[in-house]
Amino acid sequence: MTKNKKILIVTECFYPEEFKINDIAFAWKSKGFEVDVLTLVPTYPLGKVYKGYKNFLFQKEKYKDLNIIRLKAVTGYLHSSFKKKLKYISFMILGSITGILIGRKYDYIFGFNMAALTDMLPAVLIHKLYKKPTMFWVQDIWPDNVYAYGFKKNAVFSYLLDFFVKFMFHNISSVAISSKGFESKLKPYTKKNISFHYAPNWADDLNLNIEPINLSKTRKVQFNFSGNIGKVQNLENIIKAYCMLSFEFKNKSQLNIIGDGSNLNCLKSLSKNNSNIIFHGQQKRKNMAMYYKSSDFLIISLIDKPIFSKTVPAKTQTYISARKPILAIINGEVADIVRENNLGICVNPSDIDQIKKAFEKCIKMSDDEKSNYVINNSKLIKTTFNKEKIINNLTKILTNENI
Repeated sequence: MTKNKKILIVTECFYPEEFKINDIAFAWKSKGFEVDVLTLVPTYPLGKVYKGYKNFLFQKEKYKDLNIIRLKAVTGYLHSSFKKKLKYISFMILGSITGILIGRKYDYIFGFNMAALTDMLPAVLIHKLYKKPTMFWVQDIWPDNVYAYGFKKNAVFSYLLDFFVKFMFHNISSVAISSKGFESKLKPYTKKNISFHYAPNWADDLNLNIEPINLSKTRKVQFNFSGNIGKVQNLENIIKAYCMLSFEFKNKSQLNIIGDGSNLNCLKSLSKNNSNIIFHGQQKRKNMAMYYKSSDFLIISLIDKPIFSKTVPAKTQTYISARKPILAIINGEVADIVRENNLGICVNPSDIDQIKKAFEKCIKMSDDEKSNYVINNSKLIKTTFNKEKIINNLTKILTNENI
């Protein structure tokens, strides 16, 4: 029975920030659960408070029958790693205090673990204090990604970090992972009797019955990258490879970069002499279907580090939903998904010459070959990356009931 059962979602980001946790919250509400969300004032990705919001220490909001508890967010973190760390610490502290005060009244606690595991401390403390069934849906791996983002390993720091990760994963009821590769990385930090449940990010519902956006005056092969523009997205190598193309290939194509992030100015400087590389800035999620429909190839890329070989960025499923061939400039699980399901072309992210040759291959590709990739994308949307199936699975894991 779901009626009157209360779920608290703990997440750094929530509506109007655009993440899949929004869909889960609305789905649970439609299933009859009472749903509250503990989150920050919206600032992602630019580090600025969204229009219409005040950055108060604590405030309540109602949206589509969801109760949203918002806490003060640290701003100005786009170009400041110090402020980004401060943002995580702030939510950990304020969220934990709030969680302790309100946690007793909930039946289930769901942690949407986006990046920083510190964000999940409020959920863990509620579980410890009130013995509430608590689940993480893990989108990234600690401690590995801490080092991947530049933290130096030393004996004291590594000991403390390992202790923290073990404490967190030893004090939850269940864990869902968005990538199969996460299990081997997380197992040393979890209780022996805990099960790992594979729950990938689903393919977004895209309205493709729209007019595509006009990206160029003449017909060109359109390559589109969309999402966060940081160091780990490997866009420097992509731009370097594209700039190496001959005039003939450049003249037949265009590289579109859609999004914003800490590495944007560097990339603009790197590509300033190439008129076929276009930066479109941050776009609203509802408008992205127009860009996808205008694309011939959608680019997914991460730098070549072991941690990222286990990661499946959420845009992977979005690209599949767009039903376009994928240019996967990445190693690991994403490359496996693309190869095994014949969704596009895979290339080593560290090899600029290989990336260049991949661009050339795509530009020369026939329409028949592209259409085969489109058909294979459509099959996956109905099976592995089906939204309803994944949300139902997460609900069953959290509540231990068939919903």
